[in-house]
Amino acid sequence: MRVLHVLAPGAVGGLERVAQLLALGQARCGEEVHAAPVLDPATENHPFVEQLATGGVTVHPVVVPGRQYWRERTAVARLGHRLRPDVVHTHGYRPDLVDAGAARQLGIPAVTTVHGFCGGGWKNRLYERLQRRAYRRFDAVVVVSRPLVDQLIRDGVSPQRIHFVQNAWRETTPPLDRVTARSALGLREAGFVIGWVGRLSGEKGPDVLLDALPHLTDLPITVSMVGDGPERGALASRAGHFAIERRVRLHGMIRDAGRLFAAFDVFVVSSHSEGTPIVLFEAMAAGVPIVASQVGGVPDVVTSAEAVLVPPADPVALAEAIRVVYCDDAAARIRAQRARERLLKDFTVPPWISRYDAIYRLVTNKARAAVTV
Repeated sequence: MRVLHVLAPGAVGGLERVAQLLALGQARCGEEVHAAPVLDPATENHPFVEQLATGGVTVHPVVVPGRQYWRERTAVARLGHRLRPDVVHTHGYRPDLVDAGAARQLGIPAVTTVHGFCGGGWKNRLYERLQRRAYRRFDAVVVVSRPLVDQLIRDGVSPQRIHFVQNAWRETTPPLDRVTARSALGLREAGFVIGWVGRLSGEKGPDVLLDALPHLTDLPITVSMVGDGPERGALASRAGHFAIERRVRLHGMIRDAGRLFAAFDVFVVSSHSEGTPIVLFEAMAAGVPIVASQVGGVPDVVTSAEAVLVPPADPVALAEAIRVVYCDDAAARIRAQRARERLLKDFTVPPWISRYDAIYRLVTNKARAAVTV
């Protein structure tokens, strides 16, 4: 099987990490894997490229300035014509809208993975609406959470094209021990630390965690937030408004943040919407107690046996859940151990790669059958 992955990687997040894990896993299984990352000249040396190239994936950077979408599509079409892959697999709204059509024009089956939707401003919502309409023309649409299945069916995507495949996890960098991880974050060795990792944007709900803190002022806690994004300034102002700025550490973007999870006494997912968050897997792997919003694919990954689940956008409920972990460390550790056991049992890479392989073979067999009719 010859596969071409197309994506426009940003600062490394869930989409980039899933695409990387999939491409590298397929290469390890002996597939011929190619990747066409769409890059701006300023990001031509993106770490995503090096990580794929060193793992056996042949990388063909598509470097286009600004929004030269026609130039991008032409470059992807030429690459597809030269490689003649069995499948073109796109990730993200830009390749879904701009580049997947090039595969269809060449008669190559197009597959996409829906990692989730961010919402946000009107422009982003428009792009996502167009993206969901475009899914109707894909040969296969892979979704990472059950709510996304329902949403796409409501958007008019044929159920026969939709495949539910949850994300998988593999350790990529050795984790640090607690003392070293706290030192790397500039945290004291003692004290109760609430961890939060992700993009500082509205859909991830970092504001919900800050809004929960005024309900926890009687506890000696520190919030350690790793990540960057458009809400960083607003979050700093919010912490000042609540007079909790001394309790909140905004660390910014840290590469390989998954190795730092041992620094946390509890890990919080406070999102308003999610696909299947990779940071949740990292917390499970680290054996850190979890408090998470019941959104997207989160309830498919952890139940109340493995984490404390709360309604989304409810700071009071989130504060109470954090208090439960703080006050009953023994029960929290039991849930964390169960979560790690579930991760190692249900979310391993080999069966995940096999699911994608079966989808690829399904669409390629249909394409060949259509040609012979």
